[in-house]
Amino acid sequence: MPYYSRVGDVPAKRHTQARQPDGSLLREELMGEEGFSSDSSLLYHVGVPSAIVDSQPWEVGDLATRPNHPLVPRHLKLHGLFENAEWKPLDPVTGRRLVLGNADVRISYVWAGQPSPCYRNAVGDECVYVEAGTAKVETVFGMLDVGPGDYVIIPRATTHRWVLEGHAPLQAYCIEANSHIGPPARYLSRFGQFLEHAPFCERDLRGPAEPLVCEGTDVEVLVKHRGAGPSGILGTRMVYATHPFDVVGWDGCLYPYTFNVADFEPITGRVHQPPPVHQVWAGTNFVVCTFCPRKVDYHPLAIPVPYYHSNVDSDEVMFYVGGDYGARKGSGIGLGSISLHPGGYAHGPQPAAIDASLGVQEVDELAVMVDTFRPLELGEAGIASDDGRYAWTWAGRGPLTP
Repeated sequence: MPYYSRVGDVPAKRHTQARQPDGSLLREELMGEEGFSSDSSLLYHVGVPSAIVDSQPWEVGDLATRPNHPLVPRHLKLHGLFENAEWKPLDPVTGRRLVLGNADVRISYVWAGQPSPCYRNAVGDECVYVEAGTAKVETVFGMLDVGPGDYVIIPRATTHRWVLEGHAPLQAYCIEANSHIGPPARYLSRFGQFLEHAPFCERDLRGPAEPLVCEGTDVEVLVKHRGAGPSGILGTRMVYATHPFDVVGWDGCLYPYTFNVADFEPITGRVHQPPPVHQVWAGTNFVVCTFCPRKVDYHPLAIPVPYYHSNVDSDEVMFYVGGDYGARKGSGIGLGSISLHPGGYAHGPQPAAIDASLGVQEVDELAVMVDTFRPLELGEAGIASDDGRYAWTWAGRGPLTP
């Protein structure tokens, strides 16, 4: 996070005695990035944060991927992955299905009807987009209320759990990094404050407001961590002597927070603006953008839909979550769809969409885009949800081979 926060009670000086009302010492934990050289927070625990009583393997699920070969653009229909009531016994962590992935980032999708176990991703930060449903995300830093349109940013190694509200499924699009995720550097001053040209600022971000203290013994925490093997990721089920949610106060610049797409202020121009104006987050070798409802290009000869473009250094993934994305009309893409446009392939609007866009003054669309700078491969859910026809929609015919 780019700015300092303080929640609950902390001592006047760091690394000094902090005591409970009964006089017993609190245990201070420094949670920090990049080996004491970047953002950190100090957390004050009632119990001992290192006290585990068991550790067993946990199978993290199918993380195998297959190359996008032969190279084609793809349409993945994610809603079909969770038909009927198959989502009801699933939770937002263990129910995730891998759609796309590479060495830098994994994109998963889930419909969930049950609360998750306590969970910690020690591989990288997570950026979870809530497509539908509401929940409380309980963390060692406190609680976050989340709902449709929220990005939930959870720093690496933050113990948390998802507690669902209501009877509808929680539909979540999960971006798991092997790095940290945060606002793009160009939005921030050298001291970390949002600059005037940024499309959102500190007022739009919501972090925990008060501590969350839970009691319990022998509490299981699922830990995803780095290791050997094809995916480089392993899982462990740790059992803690006391509940990990025992932090009575903390302060610092590292903590989970949320941002809602309704608070993103679109940047527009007389002619079509390139995708970087829609950027929200950045990780190592990938970016996340949000295409929101907005006024569009106002030059008298403007073409509001994107021009054809060949992003020679990146794969582009669009997840369509609201409104009507005009550039894809006629392709079969709708809400809950993903389009994958790989590097090495020039992509752009469906031909009929260009003429249909002329004279349009604003668009009602909502999409989450992930651009990766290494090629993406297909996970089991990506293979299962591929419509098999999207690549030929620009030409209106194909394939030529049986």
